[in-house]
Amino acid sequence: MKHTLLFIFTLFAFSAVAKTESPIAFVIHGGAGTITKASLSDEQEAQYRAKLTESVKAGYGVLENGGSSEQAVITAIQVMEASPLFNAGYGAVFTWDGEHELDASIMRGKDRQAGAVAGVKRTKSPIAAAQLVMNESVHVMLSGAGADDFAQANGLEMTTNNTFDTQRRKDALEKVKQNILKNHHAMNIDPDVVDYKFGTVGAVALDKQGNLAAGTSTGGMTAKRWGRIGDSPIIGAGTWADNESCAVSATGHGEYFIRNHVAADICSRVKYAGLTVEQAGDEVIHKVLSPEAGSGGVIILDRKGNIAMPFNSEGMYRASIDTSGKVTVAIYGDEGE
Repeated sequence: MKHTLLFIFTLFAFSAVAKTESPIAFVIHGGAGTITKASLSDEQEAQYRAKLTESVKAGYGVLENGGSSEQAVITAIQVMEASPLFNAGYGAVFTWDGEHELDASIMRGKDRQAGAVAGVKRTKSPIAAAQLVMNESVHVMLSGAGADDFAQANGLEMTTNNTFDTQRRKDALEKVKQNILKNHHAMNIDPDVVDYKFGTVGAVALDKQGNLAAGTSTGGMTAKRWGRIGDSPIIGAGTWADNESCAVSATGHGEYFIRNHVAADICSRVKYAGLTVEQAGDEVIHKVLSPEAGSGGVIILDRKGNIAMPFNSEGMYRASIDTSGKVTVAIYGDEGE
């Protein structure tokens, strides 16, 4: 009898715990821009779809195993940082001087703690450095050599700057420099040539504890100068997470995303105006950014697992696994979600 009662009690307790678990969902992006079927070969498209699938499944796997939204975001972004396909980590674009200056940020929704690094040159995984700043320092953002030194002092894997080199990005640098010089050093030339938005990566996650997180990592803008920093490491512009509203990671022309505080604005519309993530994302991307010529997109996730991936460019590398476990991988603007 005792064993029977114990079994019933254990079963009841397990059932009660299971019922309190939040649904899980996971979304990633790999950059937005002039991405059309004509601009990618079949082989290139297959490579992007395979890597997006690998990344989204890696992050979702963390959630399935009871891991935190924070760790899921880190796991997925590191898959893309290690790929030459994206403008983050290995494969990052070159600065005017032929170097790489990498930016990243992460934010937790449960306590709104955040960490970011800007202009790092030797840290192998910028998103890991951002997490380290959030969890092991009293600061929110570190930059340049100091950020690299902090990462090294705390045991992160370091490398040389040329480890991030790829021939594709070298060729892009030469092309952009020629165009910039022709236009008297103006940066507001053909956006397809400047290549400011292709490849930035990001992720948003909802874990079984009901906690949201968001993260973003990038190599910035091709031929950037003077230590230029975009929106990716700016909390509120490129990254935002709050359990009371939503989590957002952005990709696009950073100056416009900074000026319009895009990531936090979307979540504020959800929190204070009662909009859905789809409504809030569409308002900001299409009604705030588009009139200003701010090209790009965002991925959004709320605490119920609702997903939105609006963008005003021709395409955005993106993938998601919703609360039912459905996997979606898309590139072009005419693909249904």
